[in-house]
Amino acid sequence: MVQSAVLGFPRIGPKREIKKAVEAYWSDKIDAAELEKTAKEIRLLNYKTISDAGVNVIPSGDFSLYDHVLDTTVMVGAVPKRYSSAGLSQLDMMFAMARGRQRDGVDLEAQEMTKWFDSNLHYIRPELSNDTQFSLTKDSKPIAFYKEAKAAGYETRPVLLGPVSYLLLGKAARDSKSYEPISALDQLVPVYEQLVKELVQEGAKEIQIDEPTLVLDSTSKLGEKFASTYEKLVKAAGDAKITVATYFERLDSNVDFAKDLPVHALHIDLDRGASQFDAVLKAVKSSKNSKLALSLGLVSGRNIWKNDFAASIKTAKTAIDALGQDRVIIATSASLVHCPVTLKNESKLTDEQRDWFSFATEKCSEVAVIAKALSDESSVKSELETNAKSIKARRDFEQNSDSAVRDRLAAVTEKDYERQSPFPKRLAAQNEVHKLPLFPTTTIGSFPQTKEIRTARSKFTKKEISSEEYDKFIAKEIEHVVRFQEKVGLDILVHGEPERNDMVQYFGERLKGFVFTENAWVQSFGSRYVRPPIVVSDISRPAPMTVQWSSYAQSLTKAPVKGMLTGPVTCLAWSYPRADVSKEVQCKQLGLALRDEVVDLEKAGIFAIQVDEPAIRELMPLRRSDWDAYLTWAVDSFRLATAGVKDSTQTHSHFCYSDFNDIFQHIQKLDADVISIEASKSDLKLLNIFETFQYQQEIGPGVFDIHSPRVPSQKEIQERIAAMLKTIEVKKLFINPDCGLKTRQWQEVEQQLANLVGAAKWAREEYGNKA
Repeated sequence: MVQSAVLGFPRIGPKREIKKAVEAYWSDKIDAAELEKTAKEIRLLNYKTISDAGVNVIPSGDFSLYDHVLDTTVMVGAVPKRYSSAGLSQLDMMFAMARGRQRDGVDLEAQEMTKWFDSNLHYIRPELSNDTQFSLTKDSKPIAFYKEAKAAGYETRPVLLGPVSYLLLGKAARDSKSYEPISALDQLVPVYEQLVKELVQEGAKEIQIDEPTLVLDSTSKLGEKFASTYEKLVKAAGDAKITVATYFERLDSNVDFAKDLPVHALHIDLDRGASQFDAVLKAVKSSKNSKLALSLGLVSGRNIWKNDFAASIKTAKTAIDALGQDRVIIATSASLVHCPVTLKNESKLTDEQRDWFSFATEKCSEVAVIAKALSDESSVKSELETNAKSIKARRDFEQNSDSAVRDRLAAVTEKDYERQSPFPKRLAAQNEVHKLPLFPTTTIGSFPQTKEIRTARSKFTKKEISSEEYDKFIAKEIEHVVRFQEKVGLDILVHGEPERNDMVQYFGERLKGFVFTENAWVQSFGSRYVRPPIVVSDISRPAPMTVQWSSYAQSLTKAPVKGMLTGPVTCLAWSYPRADVSKEVQCKQLGLALRDEVVDLEKAGIFAIQVDEPAIRELMPLRRSDWDAYLTWAVDSFRLATAGVKDSTQTHSHFCYSDFNDIFQHIQKLDADVISIEASKSDLKLLNIFETFQYQQEIGPGVFDIHSPRVPSQKEIQERIAAMLKTIEVKKLFINPDCGLKTRQWQEVEQQLANLVGAAKWAREEYGNKA
């Protein structure tokens, strides 16, 4: 019998129960016991959901209140001393590491946060040094969750983040810049050995150890480290089976040593790394480990399109012919944490649209059906027939296209990607319109989304208030934001985005080619969830999307107002893309749609237009051999969106939580007049690149972390500005926060921005002569 497995499940709850409970805990509305009660209810519901779908292998230990890498840091005792010595409970210590803490006499900044590979899920980076002392935390979560599931009647497969990947995902501590985290492997592995032994003692028959870094170029020289690590862990496991899971890309040459690991099974992603199948199958057949099983990630953990059973079964049969049924496992390609929980909560999709999609709950059933079909196809005959009809219907729909969109894209020339003049001439033209002071101050765009704003939007969506009433409310909110910015003394203002639900969803709802859900939430970081739009057909802009409110804000003030748009790459990255058309085509269609909006904003008298691309690094392929092709069309898409304006219009773009060292020259090629980047949460490390490359345009590294409620003092911001000026020319530096202020409270924002403006004034006095 062919086994079925799920690598992980969404941890948010079908109705975002975890978000509500975590935020209630943060605001002291519930205690830790009540938070844990809600968390346990969701974990047990997840086990039941997967079991009811007929899946053989159910994961445990994949649940988290924030992120699983942070949980691993706490589990292995790698907590930096400033947190462990603060006198906090383990729960509060973990949250302090994630989002900072400034209360009860404790003042701690949050640790660095970055993207989980090429996804929009974030994690807190482990901070390691020679002083890090690893030890297994008492009552560690993998053991506690396994015991909890077992007590409820579910035999599960505990999920661990592998020791090699954990270290490779970490960074050197602030005072240990030359330290290489991977050097601590020999100290960390014994902790994992102890953990594995304790899991087996509790009755665990299988253990899943995720080593996603096996799909990276950088691990190609670590074969010996992987081999020695897993020899020890397999020995510690005894008769229990260990599966090493990879995902998000292909193994490529790393399969040469991965195939010989002494484990029960090797998992590969055949959704995002389909091209590796033949090579991996051949490698497994030749493995020194003659019993090595192959776990086939055939059901996507990253998209929402229904699985094509016929295609998956064909692939699986090829593996079975080569290895036999006992050595083939059918699984999700990755954890389903990247997918919405269930289609059952969607009532507004048409019957045709519902038939296209499969969310996490439905994907569990897909895994089970494929596995059953391989053992006894007649047992799932009706499911296979229904699926075949669904796939055909979707293929028929995909044949449709918007000829006007296709023709316009085909007619694009090289000139369409170029601004009228080089940057120096543009800067001179912009200075004639608005002579900005030294160290201009601005924000990234959004202001707090208050309860009142969310309530008004909900009432408008439910048609409980008229469009006139809603517009009146939004206008009042914008005026409040403009007056506050004037009062605090910002130089370039924004309208605050009170009308926007999400930086991608808002635009998708105003573009042709997208479909939207009601409750298809997925986690981005912590309690921040998003509902990704779904691209289903060619993309175009029927009418202006932002001009009304940006021009209204400009009418309220003499200060320049910045128009705010989400860039084409980010719109695509934070949506579920089509599977039948290349990402390049979809991205350039978005670029053309946004180009129309940029030009209309300029016509409406908007001086500065920000086209954000926080996902440009995120969407980049994990394998370097694929980078050039991606970066070419990504940069072209951005330039297509922004190059249609006059020299006197100042274009901005924003990037966050990414390592730009490898793509800095491509950031230059975007040719934005001003860029802003995350810097404070990563200890200003992104600024190191400016010591190597001479960036010609203006730049605003973030001076405080907006993901934390902590308010940095003016002195602290001044120190950050001084540090920035060691690598950035005085005339080129903008002063701004790390990102938008949407998730913050007004009392925090008021003080944060007052301190920011105060620091900028100090800098003008301190460095004015150097300009």
